[in-house]
Amino acid sequence: MPDLLLELRSEEIPARMQRKAAGDLKKLVTDALVEAGLTYEGAREYWTPRRLTLDIRGLTARSADTREEKKGPRTDAPAQAIEGFLRSAGLTSVDQAEKVTDPKKGEFYVAVIQKPGRAAEEIIADVMPGIIRNFPWPKSMRSGAASAKPGALRWVRPLQSIVCMFGPEHDETVVIPFVVDDIVAGNVTYGHRFHAPGPITVRRFDDYAASLEKAKVVLDAERRKQIILQDAQNLAFASGLELVEDEGLLDEVSGLVEYPHVLMGTFEEEFLEIPAEIIRLTIKTNQKCFVCRPQGGEGLANRFILVSNIAAKDDGKEIMHGNGKVVRARLSDAAHFYKRDQRDMPDLGDLKESAAKFGLDLKKPLDQRMAKLDHLGVTFHAKLGSQGERVTRIRALAAELAKITGADPAKVDRAVVLSKADLRTEAVGEFPELQGLMGRKYALLQGEDADVAAAIEEHYKPLGPSDSLPTNPVAVTVALADKLDTLVGFWAIDEKPTGSKDPYALRRAALGVIRVLLEKGVRLKLLSVAKDADLLSFFHDRLKVYLRDLGARHDIIDAVLTPDADDLLMVARRAEALTAFITSEDGGNLLAGAKRATQLLAAEEKKGTTIATSVDDALFTEEAEKALYAAVALSRQEADEAVKREDFRDAMAALSKLRGPVDRFFNDVLVNDEDAAIRANRLALLALIREATGTVADFSKISG
Repeated sequence: MPDLLLELRSEEIPARMQRKAAGDLKKLVTDALVEAGLTYEGAREYWTPRRLTLDIRGLTARSADTREEKKGPRTDAPAQAIEGFLRSAGLTSVDQAEKVTDPKKGEFYVAVIQKPGRAAEEIIADVMPGIIRNFPWPKSMRSGAASAKPGALRWVRPLQSIVCMFGPEHDETVVIPFVVDDIVAGNVTYGHRFHAPGPITVRRFDDYAASLEKAKVVLDAERRKQIILQDAQNLAFASGLELVEDEGLLDEVSGLVEYPHVLMGTFEEEFLEIPAEIIRLTIKTNQKCFVCRPQGGEGLANRFILVSNIAAKDDGKEIMHGNGKVVRARLSDAAHFYKRDQRDMPDLGDLKESAAKFGLDLKKPLDQRMAKLDHLGVTFHAKLGSQGERVTRIRALAAELAKITGADPAKVDRAVVLSKADLRTEAVGEFPELQGLMGRKYALLQGEDADVAAAIEEHYKPLGPSDSLPTNPVAVTVALADKLDTLVGFWAIDEKPTGSKDPYALRRAALGVIRVLLEKGVRLKLLSVAKDADLLSFFHDRLKVYLRDLGARHDIIDAVLTPDADDLLMVARRAEALTAFITSEDGGNLLAGAKRATQLLAAEEKKGTTIATSVDDALFTEEAEKALYAAVALSRQEADEAVKREDFRDAMAALSKLRGPVDRFFNDVLVNDEDAAIRANRLALLALIREATGTVADFSKISG
């Protein structure tokens, strides 16, 4: 079966767009071919800074013939209806339609539409121009002489050539020469623009990839990443250092080069006085370079790793020199920001009112920045006030939460009032991703307690399902207060997430609250904070996602999660205990018996059958009734006591004692006795079973 090789070569494609664009090309082409009646065995996409490539294997050479029957109107239908049918079916006369007789519906017309299959080459030539013209680039441009014409091609950067080769694996291949603007698809590509810019004639993917390799183009992005990573690690090791790995930067750099060459540059040791995070971000952001650290040591070394797209004749000396000049200039700027952040602000007299409001010490640089943040009235949200007002709210909430978490209230208060201060530092102004981290460093520099400093950084945590949690009670308290204030505030102004839109990351904030409560063992009644049933429901939805990701069954979650459940830690513990219980033999059997009891009871309630308000043991006629009644009373008492201790495993164990009496009851006793009083009493006994099991979960919601 034939294969298809497609290459779209252009000027530099932004690194952030390459992977998605290659995936889009694969999906658009394969979907179009399948829709046209072709099938294929496999497809793989490739990308470099200057080309998107698609390799499709095992493509059928021709689409199948098709036969479609289109039912029309009755033969005695009005002429207008028949004419409309003929037009829609592509017929010019009723003589071209067949007549079919139905015993019930009478005689009607049927158009038989037969379409012969098409050659794959024809289909490819037909679909490709539209795919290229309508390609979903986030940003695109017109270029060249054709750009002045109506409907000119828009591409992310000027499209330079197209390769489109089709044919079997071992025989001759053919060019499929479709045209897009003035570019005709052919069999010629080009190598590295500096090392091997000449034309390369290709036939199929294997010789295409090999020819590019000889022409200094590494086609596979994952292989480029491995080359960069391995060479960078080796170069660092040879200098007695180790590479500070950065997967995001590695992805980006591999999208900047077709022929990676790894080099090492240096900068002055004096810059190492700057915090390592600032150095790393400065070098990464401005020069797309990696940093190094001493082997097995802390901090950074005064070396950086850069990736060049050329093999320079001078072993890269000029490239390293040029990059070093830029790195030094940027580190000088960073050092300037860092030093200015530790100096007094020029307008301290204007900050006294804000300092008094938050109990700030204007002799300390970070306190000054917080006072400045409040004094300027920096907006948090138009409907939720300034950052200073927000800190005031968080401060009050954190004071209440500290009573629950057991955190030192004085440390909590100090951490809150300094938590947003680094928003006014120049380091964070230059690198917003250092928010929190710089607050911690500046707090330690001015002598703050270690727990307070840690809370300033960690109150943003966790930032996602895999992020670490706050490490100490002060940080836990401030993190909860910060996220809960965000959620309560945005709920109050009706700015809730909708569908896939969540501009204020409220789902992430709710998940953060849930992770802190459950993983740190914090008992918090959410309604005392949220005061909004709709917000509590939102927490429930996030809790379900969280527990399901941990492997909990959806029906078990539903069984323990009532609409008013606002102690999420207890919900999780119930779910854990219930999971362990129903997977045991006693639990599984009791579940079956309890479900039978609740379902029978619910059916009788629906029919309006009389059910006694309480059980009268004088009406018992069977030993099994008496035994079940005594067992329910004992198990209920033990389960209630266990629930009060919040020991849900013991509560489940107490209920498991009902297994035998429940089984015996259903074997020996007919619930719907002819005697109405006995029937009502037995139904009341079933109600006791439902109430007893309901102390820990709604068994009726558990499947199985």
